[in-house]
Amino acid sequence: MEYGSLTGVSKPISRVVQGTVALMMVEEEQRPGLLDDVIDAGINAFDTAHVYGYGTVERTLASWMHARGLRDQIVIIDKGAHHNLDRKRVTPWDITADLHDSLARLKTDYIDIYLLHRDDPTQPVGPIVETLTEHQRAGKIHAFGGSNWSYERIREANDYARAHGLTPFALTSPAFSLAEMISPPWPDCIGIAGESGAASRAWYAEQGLSIFAWSSLAGGFLSGRFTPDNLDTFTDEDDLRAIHSYGSEANFRRLARARELAAEKQLTLAQIAVAYVLAQPLDIYALIAPVNRQEIDQNIAAANLKLTPAEIAWLDLRADTR
Repeated sequence: MEYGSLTGVSKPISRVVQGTVALMMVEEEQRPGLLDDVIDAGINAFDTAHVYGYGTVERTLASWMHARGLRDQIVIIDKGAHHNLDRKRVTPWDITADLHDSLARLKTDYIDIYLLHRDDPTQPVGPIVETLTEHQRAGKIHAFGGSNWSYERIREANDYARAHGLTPFALTSPAFSLAEMISPPWPDCIGIAGESGAASRAWYAEQGLSIFAWSSLAGGFLSGRFTPDNLDTFTDEDDLRAIHSYGSEANFRRLARARELAAEKQLTLAQIAVAYVLAQPLDIYALIAPVNRQEIDQNIAAANLKLTPAEIAWLDLRADTR
């Protein structure tokens, strides 16, 4: 396992991050064992959110973490200020309320990395940055950033921070995978894959901003279940969302190439997909959600796989040969 670092966070951060939404996909009695397997595999970073399971996920993570005495060893990445059905919630009051809820659920006095789960471009960045800096200086969060924030809004926020002696965003968390998002899977999601995300990736590379990429498997599109000829056979909501968000002709070409490379290397499609994310010339981390030890080990193997620049260009259709 490779580890990175982030300004403000004293612990190393595993390049593969365990998504705790996976806890909702297994039986309650299996959840501590799954988390044990994750930490045993060398993954020390856990991504969670205020909205996951209406607080159940944060409480489950807390129960396991404190029972094992691991608070000082693991990196918690938490998210707040998600919109609800009534309104958008990226305001100083909502940020503060969600943060305090999460701290109480996690039974800790700090969160290593705090992300705003959504953005509301109608809100000025100034009060948002001021609020996050206030909590960072109070020690309640050690680093912060935006999930599903455009690079233009992060640039605006960081310009404001530097002009006013405040703390800038240290990271971003957009969707990123081999497949290019053609339609957001949920409202107000931001993706940076493909040609449409080139400007975002270039700016993040120039700034050295860390990227915590969610949906490394494109919502399951890169699992191999989907083909151009079987799309009308799916009825599950998650499957339909993956098709709606990623089911383009170009993405099926990428999928076919990933399948070919996986066969040559005797790996799974998922492993090629994760390796693709981590092979980018960026300070990047892959958020994944394995639900058993076999999937965990497969993702660790993918993290250790080094794809060549030629393979990367061929996979994402920038080249016809490798």
